[in-house]
Amino acid sequence: MTAFGSPAKTPWPVLAIATVLTGVASGLAGMLLSLLLHFIQHLAYDYSLGAVIGRESFLEGVTASSSLRRFVALSFCGLVAGIGWWAVYHLGRPLVSVGKAVSALGARMPALATTAHVLLQIITVAMGSPLGREVAPREMGALLAANLSRFLRITEDEQRILIACGAGAGLAAAYNVPFGGAMFVLETLLGTFNLTAVIPAITTSVIAAYVARIGLGNQTQYVFPNLVMTPPLVIWAILTGPLFGFAAYRFAKAVSAARSHAPRDWRLPVSCFAIFVAIGALAVPFPQILGNGKGIAQLGFNGDMSNSLAATLLVLRVSITIGALRAGAWGGLLTPSVAAGALLATVIGGIWSLAWPGVAPGAFAIVGAAAFVATSMRMPMVAVILIIEFTHVDPNFMIPILFAVVGSISIGELCSLKDRAAKQQAIEDRQLSIVSVPPPRSPN
Repeated sequence: MTAFGSPAKTPWPVLAIATVLTGVASGLAGMLLSLLLHFIQHLAYDYSLGAVIGRESFLEGVTASSSLRRFVALSFCGLVAGIGWWAVYHLGRPLVSVGKAVSALGARMPALATTAHVLLQIITVAMGSPLGREVAPREMGALLAANLSRFLRITEDEQRILIACGAGAGLAAAYNVPFGGAMFVLETLLGTFNLTAVIPAITTSVIAAYVARIGLGNQTQYVFPNLVMTPPLVIWAILTGPLFGFAAYRFAKAVSAARSHAPRDWRLPVSCFAIFVAIGALAVPFPQILGNGKGIAQLGFNGDMSNSLAATLLVLRVSITIGALRAGAWGGLLTPSVAAGALLATVIGGIWSLAWPGVAPGAFAIVGAAAFVATSMRMPMVAVILIIEFTHVDPNFMIPILFAVVGSISIGELCSLKDRAAKQQAIEDRQLSIVSVPPPRSPN
């Protein structure tokens, strides 16, 4: 049995101390990584140098910077990414993911290699990489929780819970989403809502979010306009949820294929430099594509894009995200998925408005973002909670959001089942063909 319930293997005061310290450590790590991200962004694109946390957004900063600066920054980003990850793979100990550290007995995250992996993600995203930054604070929170748990001699089962809590707390700190961080632990990492997990998950995420506010303030990730939920939006959500599910599923498959084929030998520095040079060239006419996609998502929520621009940015964003992963760069997919969902919703919503006008583009965008994240990252409950905490949207929007998420995740699961069935059939056909081949005849 584990702690926070019936007979504990580790004394409850020790577990309580470990839980609080995990929240504090993850909160500080998330805060420092976010401050580092902002500092590098301001330095790379020469904006708001007087304040690490300023009113000028990254999108405003890169748009105001020169075309040459954007190109040079992305080219240098490619060098850092390629050489940095080649060094991590060839000079450090093998990386252990948060999921593996939580699920596998004895799987330990190497401190030096993991820290380098984390810093590379923050540096490259700050310089304009199209990937997300959420993996970095999760990994650092998990690493700190693992080391703290071993120092306090907590049992392995309880260590796994605290490692998961450290990851969720890191997410909560970086994005100011205490409930989203806790739900990420329970739905995605542990897959349980047992009190032995619920209590530390909520405690660590809340502590981490409040600790991070010391340096980051009580910020909201996105500013959502004061829109009203209407019946046409609900109907649109019901009808288009499956479309988002199919698109998100295909996106997730493309991402998985890109990561599985990413090089780790001498080709990694070459391919990273090449793809980031290409992104830098695209950023000359389209500065909106730079970074993890937060700026584009905000444009979608504000309704500040035409349908043609949204369609163009959608194609570019998906292409450079998959291209960066295929080249060997690393990063998260949370914010890129929010951006892709918001862009796709803007396009589909614009077409819908030709027949049934009256729904604000931002309303389409927030519903589509939730539906796309739910399926692309296979975490429907977390997706809904994160979108709400990201935007502080009117609670009435829960109705169309939930309808869209249900339709999206249903189609995503159906596609997944069909793919697994097709793979199983292919294996059986191959085995049958081997059995049916007659043995070679021996010579007379």
